[in-house]
Amino acid sequence: MSGTSLDGVDVCLVRLSGHQTEITTDVLFHNSTGFNPALGKQLLEVATSEWVDPGALCRLNIRLAHTYADAIQRAVLAAGLSIDDLDLIGCHGQTVRHVPEPENCAGMDIRSTLQIGDPSVLAHLVGVDVVGDFRMADMGLGGQGAPLVPYLDYVLLSHPTENRGCLNLGGIANLTLLPAGQDRNSVYGFDTGPANLVIDALARGLFGMPYDDWGRLAAQGEVCDELMEALFLDDFLVQKPPKSTGRERFGHAYVASLQSTAMDLPPHDIMATATMFTAKSIFAAYENFVAEHHPLDRLIVAGGGVHNQTLMEMLRNCFAPIPVNTSGKYGIDEDAKEALCFAVLAHETASGHPTGMPSVTGASRSAVLGKYCPAGRQE
Repeated sequence: MSGTSLDGVDVCLVRLSGHQTEITTDVLFHNSTGFNPALGKQLLEVATSEWVDPGALCRLNIRLAHTYADAIQRAVLAAGLSIDDLDLIGCHGQTVRHVPEPENCAGMDIRSTLQIGDPSVLAHLVGVDVVGDFRMADMGLGGQGAPLVPYLDYVLLSHPTENRGCLNLGGIANLTLLPAGQDRNSVYGFDTGPANLVIDALARGLFGMPYDDWGRLAAQGEVCDELMEALFLDDFLVQKPPKSTGRERFGHAYVASLQSTAMDLPPHDIMATATMFTAKSIFAAYENFVAEHHPLDRLIVAGGGVHNQTLMEMLRNCFAPIPVNTSGKYGIDEDAKEALCFAVLAHETASGHPTGMPSVTGASRSAVLGKYCPAGRQE
């Protein structure tokens, strides 16, 4: 998995058995490998530029597959295993565009998305079958193609008597709702807005740091109510689900506008306000679209944002008295969860089980997600 934050590749080695609600997972190893600076810079340029050189996109599509192959081989070696131990690879790829709302193309309104890091190239580099490009099938059925993690939430974290919320704090925050004792057709989820994406960008722009380590920068500032009110004017926050978003909406232009609105605020106050905005926008999404129908008994949080202690404290204050726990309490490593998700999705796809969630994405039916790319036999 490599996500919106563009900080590198997460690899999760996991043994799987069973399917759907009977699935079991045994995570053997997990690590993260940062992008080399030149590759990270080019990926950021492609992901943030309004116009992209097709040649650069073609080259990155192949180059990133090599990066994934190297990360997998390093993880296998570090785990004391060999490539021969691998049966299958699930790879989400790197999102460079996600356009979930219909836009006109040659007289037809379509939803679209693009993930690079070609799965067929990856399969042949590693010598192991790969399932990749998970969003397309859902979009072909009229869905938004994201978020994809709700399937994992449903099969691993549903509870017979508790209404549970599962929050992922990646570049974007997405929330899954698991009504107590219900089947997968009752599960719903959506992106709530930015999480680490805006906070990381501000840390780089204001302090020259890649991210706000443990939330220390935000902890030194005070929240500005005026700036908070301006941030809450964004119409994505009141848009009804299904909905998904990405860097296209909350990327460079958004951060530049935020800083322009902030004017002469001290940098630490800007960080504090942006961090509180993340927490409050998540809670507002819960209040607006969830609380009336499924008041939560528990919120379970994963993703890189769990390491931002200031953000976690703000979330706990917003959701009190609802308990806010990290997924580690339920046996799912907070940093491995998304990579684990794509192992699970690949496992299900290889067996022909549909993992699309129409109640989440708005698709007309559940799709078998991903393209199966065989490595081929050595003759």
